[in-house]
Amino acid sequence: MPVLTRLIPSPLVVDIRRGAMDDLAGVLHDQRISTSGKLAIAISDGSGRALKDRLAPLLPGADWYSVSDGTIDSAVRLANGIKGNRYDAVVGLGGGKIIDVAKYAAARVGLPLVAVATNLSHDGLCSPVATLDNDNGRGSYGVPTPIAVVIDLDVVRRAPARYIRSGIGDAVSNISCVADWELAQRVNGEEVDGLAAAMARQAGEAVLRHPGGIADDEFLKVLAEGLVLTGISMAVAGDSRPASGACHEINHAFDLLHPARAASHGEQVGLGACFAMHLRGAVDQSQQMAVVFRRHGLPVLPEEIGFTADEFVEVVDFAPRTRPGRFTILEHLNLSTDQIRDAYADYAKAIRS
Repeated sequence: MPVLTRLIPSPLVVDIRRGAMDDLAGVLHDQRISTSGKLAIAISDGSGRALKDRLAPLLPGADWYSVSDGTIDSAVRLANGIKGNRYDAVVGLGGGKIIDVAKYAAARVGLPLVAVATNLSHDGLCSPVATLDNDNGRGSYGVPTPIAVVIDLDVVRRAPARYIRSGIGDAVSNISCVADWELAQRVNGEEVDGLAAAMARQAGEAVLRHPGGIADDEFLKVLAEGLVLTGISMAVAGDSRPASGACHEINHAFDLLHPARAASHGEQVGLGACFAMHLRGAVDQSQQMAVVFRRHGLPVLPEEIGFTADEFVEVVDFAPRTRPGRFTILEHLNLSTDQIRDAYADYAKAIRS
């Protein structure tokens, strides 16, 4: 009887620990990702300079490329600079924007990408997607999964706490995203990849249920692992579905309707996830999320990120238009503005009690 299996696109190396960045050259050499040490390393114009000063003596064969912003133009410029130089790999060293630019550039020139994250703000560090600004706003571009992910806990701890909080919101929102995916299966017959759903949900649950705080190594490791697993779950699914549901529609609506006032991605999707769980009748889970978010300093009400209740109602009403064709609890309920307002009043009362 034949044994049927599938190949899962995932990093060859996931190195999450204190001091991991200082061992980057050794890890890449030992795993035969770069035996020559000839690397193209993309860094930001700002904080990246300090990292270059620290790592350049350890990576004598590397060339360093400054990236000014997270646009498609920057990604193309980086690709053009790298092209023809016979590098072993491209390294994206920094936050989400730098890694996404490096992902796109590496894909364009046909080189593997090593993601070295300096903060834990969202699940894009290991996803098969590069999110880049373009002339029409922002676009998502399919790219290969990074061949290696390196996260130095000493480095991410030094990043502003709001980045870690954002990552918490993004990871925990998986629980709501998978619930939306399963709803689409029940109502519309949409196919759910069970492995991708399990990976995304368990990543969210692990962060939700961990008793530690943002200053604890063990909590940071669980959060980092959760964000990596979420990225792999999207690669398994071949789609962002395991980590993008109603909460992400709400986030996109915040960004589109109030671009100058929008909070961080993780804060907005966390708030959206709490509200979406309430909408689907999972009041206990919504309250549990709210308790955990408050413990970590994340918002659970729009007023906590500078928006009125009426503005939030407007955001939720607009949210389904941000992802045409995606079916979530928002599309399923198809609430009127007045019904959203009533639902929000119930939600606010429930999480305050």
